[in-house]
Amino acid sequence: MKQYSIYSNIRVRALIFGLPVDFFALQMMAIVGSLMAIIFSFSLMLLIGVGFVNAVLYGVLLKLAQAPGMLQIGVRFPHSISNKKITPYEYYDELS
Repeated sequence: MKQYSIYSNIRVRALIFGLPVDFFALQMMAIVGSLMAIIFSFSLMLLIGVGFVNAVLYGVLLKLAQAPGMLQIGVRFPHSISNKKITPYEYYDELS
């Protein structure tokens, strides 16, 4: 019998225009903000600049979506995991 994955797992991997949902929301907020800037400022240079900035943002978000490790700062898991109970004396020895 065929096995299907859980719905929540499908939702986590959902893509819109190749971007995860949170990156897509960020892109849409940038587009709405740039449209407001264009509406209230009638400048041809602003129109060209906003288009360029949105295109660069989309490219950066695509790269971040393909390589999610680029956003990771620091170590996520410790190098060694132990069940050993740490006494206060051992804790102070580790600090020094």
